[in-house]
Amino acid sequence: MPEIFLLLRLEAASDSKVDAKADFFVSTKPPTKAPPHRSFHSDYPHTQWPHEEQSSLAPAGGALLPYVCLYCQQEAATDLSQVFARGLATESLPASTPDAPAATIAQSYSDAALSSTATAPVLNDQFIPPPPTPAAASRLPFQQPPNPFLSTATCTLHSFPSVEPISSTTFPSTHLLLPLRRDILHRAIVFEGDATRQGTASTKYRTEVHGSNRKVRPQKGTGRARLGDKKSPMLKGGGVAFGPKPRDFSTDLPKKIYDLAWRTALSYRYKKGELIVLKEEAEIEVEGAGAARWLKEMLRWNKWGNPSGGSLFVTLERREKLFTALQHPGMDKEARALTVDEVDVKDLLEGGRVVIEKSALRQIFRNHRSDLESWVKVVV
Repeated sequence: MPEIFLLLRLEAASDSKVDAKADFFVSTKPPTKAPPHRSFHSDYPHTQWPHEEQSSLAPAGGALLPYVCLYCQQEAATDLSQVFARGLATESLPASTPDAPAATIAQSYSDAALSSTATAPVLNDQFIPPPPTPAAASRLPFQQPPNPFLSTATCTLHSFPSVEPISSTTFPSTHLLLPLRRDILHRAIVFEGDATRQGTASTKYRTEVHGSNRKVRPQKGTGRARLGDKKSPMLKGGGVAFGPKPRDFSTDLPKKIYDLAWRTALSYRYKKGELIVLKEEAEIEVEGAGAARWLKEMLRWNKWGNPSGGSLFVTLERREKLFTALQHPGMDKEARALTVDEVDVKDLLEGGRVVIEKSALRQIFRNHRSDLESWVKVVV
């Protein structure tokens, strides 16, 4: 018949309101030593347990708290601010009694004069595993989630010069859905501007000026400044010191960055709704002296003219009637026309909109896609 040893700990404050707490430790082993009863104002613990360290409390003033030692069955009092009352309660209970721990705890609460309800211990703690996954669901093939970056851009195709929507076409997101990169556009525009500089400015140095090398006046004796020949840069008609010479102003830019700038500029126009794609050739039927006036009225009717910022026509080849009509005086403010070989990134960003042929747009994408191609050699 096993014996159950119960350790009781009480904590109380030194205020007028006594706050008592009880902790119970159940052990199947008796204490190693049963010391005699001691007063709680000493620095020694009341009893010592094998599984608990000794704790010493410094004396402090406070209200007296009566208690009953469960081991010695003697009454005592203490004046410590925090009281640890340890008692031993033993009771011989049969092993078959299921409520043996609960009865011992309830009896200890009653002896300590504490109003509390004993909690029945959890003896049958079981873990219920989740239901298994059905075999049919586990045999489903793996499906790759859709990639949000592999989308397409839809462009409406218009007729010309009626500008009526006819059909639509799609382009990859890497062509017309690129984010705006001002740094790349700036580098491309500077690169194009440097390449268009002629760099033909030239001046003559004193050695290149025609004339005699005779000294103008003696070195000393005149009281004036020293001079050499008449080709000196200090004299009128002489050479130019540190003057410009013909040179090349062009700078370098990686081809992949330049190609990315082309598609970034077109994506910027597309997202703002300023990219108008023509299914057919951008050619007008009117020719002669009235072609410029007719074209001007057509542009302003569609809000493509000067009041709306002007337009840029990009064609695959030169359209004679359209190009001739735009060469009339004053038409340069309404619109401009360039071929694929003449247009650049700066032209795509100028003006109110870009009116481009479908064939010209595809040609631009074919010419500027080096950053999308991989040059890694695959050895088989």
